[in-house]
Amino acid sequence: MGKQLFGTDGIRGVAGEYPLDRPTIYAFGVALGDDLTRHHAAPEVLIGADTRESGPWIAELVAGGLERRGARVRFAGTITTPGVAYLTRTGPFQAGVMISASHNPYRDNGLKVFGHSGFKLPDDDEHAIEQEILQVARDSAVGDPHPLTADSALQRQYLEYLISTVAVRFDGMKLAIDCGNGAACHLAPELFQRLGAEVTTLSTDPDGQNINQNCGALHLENLRDAVLGGGLDFGVAFDGDADRAMFIARSGKIVDGDAVLLASARALRASGHLPKDTVVSTVMANLGLEKAFEREGIRMVRTPVGDKYVLEEMERLGAVLGGEQSGHIIFREFATTGDGMLTALRLFEIARRAGTGLDELTADLIVYPQKLVNIRVREKKALTEVPAIAEEIRRVEESFAGTGRVLVRFSGTEPLARVMVEGRNQEDVDRFSTAIADVIRREMGA
Repeated sequence: MGKQLFGTDGIRGVAGEYPLDRPTIYAFGVALGDDLTRHHAAPEVLIGADTRESGPWIAELVAGGLERRGARVRFAGTITTPGVAYLTRTGPFQAGVMISASHNPYRDNGLKVFGHSGFKLPDDDEHAIEQEILQVARDSAVGDPHPLTADSALQRQYLEYLISTVAVRFDGMKLAIDCGNGAACHLAPELFQRLGAEVTTLSTDPDGQNINQNCGALHLENLRDAVLGGGLDFGVAFDGDADRAMFIARSGKIVDGDAVLLASARALRASGHLPKDTVVSTVMANLGLEKAFEREGIRMVRTPVGDKYVLEEMERLGAVLGGEQSGHIIFREFATTGDGMLTALRLFEIARRAGTGLDELTADLIVYPQKLVNIRVREKKALTEVPAIAEEIRRVEESFAGTGRVLVRFSGTEPLARVMVEGRNQEDVDRFSTAIADVIRREMGA
């Protein structure tokens, strides 16, 4: 039986509504506490959150459930998802919980769980905890929330670690940072200023409701204007929990996760640190990236969408570099999850060592036209069970005759079908993506 609560990135929904209503959140804390106390006496759990207005009360309910089962809780306050992952694996914590809905609007929130290893929980563990959540929610009343006080020392510890990973300084570098009014608001500016960069900041004034609002990694217009208007060297934008980063080159060109993977893979191989000349990405990676890697003699392995699955494949292959077009990049030498600030450090370090900019580092990446269409659906029914949809996809694939790609999948966190079409020319891409989306909307649309 499939999971009911956990998606590809934890439990996510509208704060206050199922499955992020108060009884289910409290039951989550109880269930996680039960799971941990089976193996550890008085386990310690780390909780962190982004800047959403629902974060504090969700954190206190989770803590209440954990405390009810004998777990001890420390609260890192506003911190990034990779910050929670790092602190969980390097500290005395048996688990870490990040409260965030990443790039989603402020009304949404989510619960991401990390084991002491710093990895997100395997699907089987999530399923077991989920069954207990459902049982607890049925049988128990909501207990009391547990008041929390943020421990700023935990944030400092993470910041010092990031600084320790860099072997060069960024003196003289002119940099714009868009923090998306999210978890990186205080950490990112300080990080790059301490390394010598001249920093211009955008979207660093969170009010609980403006996270990701026309800013951050999904909205690069303001960052691009800042880079071009100020004659800056680089721009970087983070999403709400800063596990991803998108970049703007000096010319104003957008540098996404595919381009970061190419530049990073080259640098790692040149220094002898790219095992088996292999990089892991997802089914969303552009065909242009695959072709660029082929020219370099680098193998690219694709996985389903989700940095969790990228990491699992990296571990299986012994790969040290993997990531997603959306900007989740995993540098396995330094982290167990995508980390936007770490990615920026690595990319700027590569540029500084090469004495060049992002335009030059990514100049030969020929990006195939790609269009992504989201269709809100009333149910997530296997697409192969809907003949009209399967037939339209087959027709498009035959029309491409190997010169393009079609990918149709469901979002792991929202009631959406995602249609991605990629090909040599924009006209075909637009026409084919619209045709498939129209059929899905007719057959399954909400």
